[in-house]
Amino acid sequence: MKNKNNRPICTSEYVSINEIDQFLFHLGTSFDNPVMLFLHGGPGSAESLFTGLFQDRWEEIYTVVHWDQRGAGKTLTKNPDKLPTIELMLQDLFEIIQYLKKKYNKKKIVIFGHSWGSVLGSVFIRKHPEEVEYYIGAGQVVGMMENEQVAYNKLKEIIEKSGDKKSLKKLESVGEYPGSKIVFDKGFLRKCNIVHKLLGKYKLGMEIGIDIWIAMFKSPIFKFSDIIAFMKIFKANSKVHSFLGDFNLRTESKEYKVPVYYILGERDWQAPCVVAEDYFKDIKAPNKEIFIIPDAGHFLMMDQPDLVFDTLSAINKNETSYKQVSAI
Repeated sequence: MKNKNNRPICTSEYVSINEIDQFLFHLGTSFDNPVMLFLHGGPGSAESLFTGLFQDRWEEIYTVVHWDQRGAGKTLTKNPDKLPTIELMLQDLFEIIQYLKKKYNKKKIVIFGHSWGSVLGSVFIRKHPEEVEYYIGAGQVVGMMENEQVAYNKLKEIIEKSGDKKSLKKLESVGEYPGSKIVFDKGFLRKCNIVHKLLGKYKLGMEIGIDIWIAMFKSPIFKFSDIIAFMKIFKANSKVHSFLGDFNLRTESKEYKVPVYYILGERDWQAPCVVAEDYFKDIKAPNKEIFIIPDAGHFLMMDQPDLVFDTLSAINKNETSYKQVSAI
C-alpha cells in the first residue's frame, strides 16, 4: 500500500473482532495524538476509500481509524454471510475499541459518527461512556421519521416557490410520506428514491459528484471487489434497517456522560440540520458544543474540508483544556 504523505502511521489490516475478520485503515502523524474511530454512514456505506477528499489535515491532530463495519466494504467482502444486527455491531464496536486502546496505549477513544455512524455512535456512548473520550456527531441523525418528514416539507416548500410543476407532480405522486411507520420495503423505497432524487436536484440532499469516484479509484486501498460489496449493502443490512426505521433519540434520556459535539451542514436536509440543532439544545453533557458549517450538505467534510478541520481543531483544543482543568 502506497503511503503518499509518508505518514508514520499508515496501515490497513484485518483484525479478528467478534469471531470474524474486520477491516481497519489507520492514518496518522504521531502516536501521541488522540485516536479517532470513524463510524461511516449507510448502513453499509464504507467511507474508508474517500479519505483523500477530506482527511489529510485531520491526521495532524488525530490518528484516524476507519472501520468497514459488518455488512460494509472489505469486511462484507471477507464475510458475505456474517451479516449485521444492531446488537452485533455494538459488540463489534466495543471489541474494536479494546483493540485500539491496546494498540495505541490509550485509556479512551474519540468517536466520530457520520450519518448512520451517528446512530451507532449515539447508542454506543450511552451503553459504554467509560470507553469514549468524547463524541462527535456529523450529519447527526435524531430520528428517521422526523428527518424524512422535515425533509419532505422543506422540499415541497421549495418546489412550490420555484413553480416547478413537473417536480411537484412527482413529489405528490408519493402520497403520504414517509407514512405512519418506516418499513424498508419496496413501496417505501420507491417513494424514498423519488423524494431523495428531488432533494438532490434542489441541492438539499446528498450530492455524489465525479470527484468522489475519482477519489475512490485513487485510494491506496481500493479494489474492484469494493464496488461489488457496495452493490450488496442493502440486502446485507436489512436487519439493521428495521432498527433504523424506529430510531428516535427524542424518546431517550437527554443526559450524556461524555462530552458531545455536533458538526452539521447548514444545507443538510438528508439528516436535517434544523432537527439536530433543535434536539441539541436540550441535551446535558459534561461538555457540549454545536458547529454549523456554512454552504455544506450531508457530506459536510467533503463540501467544506477546511472549515471542518478548523472545527475539529477547536474541539481538540477545547477537550485538551477541559482535561487539564479537570485534573487540577
